[in-house]
Amino acid sequence: MTALRAGLPVLLPTDGVYGLCCAVEEAAAVRLYQLKGREQQQPTAILGASVAALLALVPELDADLVLPGPFTCVVPNPAHRFRWLTGDRPETLGVRVPVLPLVTQAVLDAVGAVVATSANEPGEPAAASLDAVAARIRHGCGAELDGGTLPGTPSTVVDLSGETPVVLRQGAGELP
Repeated sequence: MTALRAGLPVLLPTDGVYGLCCAVEEAAAVRLYQLKGREQQQPTAILGASVAALLALVPELDADLVLPGPFTCVVPNPAHRFRWLTGDRPETLGVRVPVLPLVTQAVLDAVGAVVATSANEPGEPAAASLDAVAARIRHGCGAELDGGTLPGTPSTVVDLSGETPVVLRQGAGELP
């Protein structure tokens, strides 16, 4: 929690893969993008400790989303909040409330929400263990939590910003 509050990236086990995470503030997100080697036009999701924590950040959020679960939901962002996370689509925002390992849930409960992306080099497979995270990324982090070996499947990304849901990436979650 200290590293997150200091604006440093951290490695956290999530519901499927290890996440490269940081505070929701713009300066911290810039560090995360640089460490990951991620282009600024690529959107990155906010991972909330709970739906209530997300609503505190994005009050216009529809609380009846497919949350919690193994989904990243791309939702309307009419106020263009968190512009540094929306990439080239400021009218949308990615949000998640996964069912987390207890150690990660405790961290998120303390901070409310983080920016999260998979802890892998761009184009490489997602990391199911800390040992699978590139040394360059691990060395750039202020802290890491070892949650053991995870399932290795990232979240399903669903765009809910239009009239019909569109699966952008099939992952661990199946839509009802």
